[in-house]
Amino acid sequence: MLSRPAHAAITIARLAVAGLLALLAATAQGQDAGSISNYRLASGDIISIQVLGEEDLKRERIRLSDAATISYPILGEIKLFGKTVAELETFIRDGLKGRYLVNPQVTVTIVEYRNYFINGQVEKPGGYQYSPGLTVRKAVSIAGGFRERANKNKIFVISDDDRSQTPKRVDQDTRVKPGDIITVEESFF
Repeated sequence: MLSRPAHAAITIARLAVAGLLALLAATAQGQDAGSISNYRLASGDIISIQVLGEEDLKRERIRLSDAATISYPILGEIKLFGKTVAELETFIRDGLKGRYLVNPQVTVTIVEYRNYFINGQVEKPGGYQYSPGLTVRKAVSIAGGFRERANKNKIFVISDDDRSQTPKRVDQDTRVKPGDIITVEESFF
């Protein structure tokens, strides 16, 4: 049986470890959330727009056109390509303020991200729906896993936001973004 001071020291140590684990989890979530908050809209994304108390301004499941534009009441055609959700909320709020509403409260949510694509030495190459936190390893699993001749060390990603469309060598723990193209090369031995 432990003495009271020893028991108290163990309890404090356990609380410190639990606090440290909670801090690490929050930091990891914050990093993932930060990358999503910087996410730039493009063709294929599906968004919803709500203005508090204004049902006639509500738009659900709007798929962005090839030009990444939408038609919105009062504001007309809005170009969304490259805008973040926060930038779009500000644009709509500013456009409605004074013209139509006194203090509009606008919320934009991404309902569905555009697809990412995987090809090469995977069982089921193709386009798949992106979800936050996706890594190359998870993308390969979703595509049915590696084929027998896959080279697990020769994986390339062409990032959707890279204008040069240059393939970059990555490892299986690399984060995947919507629109990315993953290629798993063949092993020759």
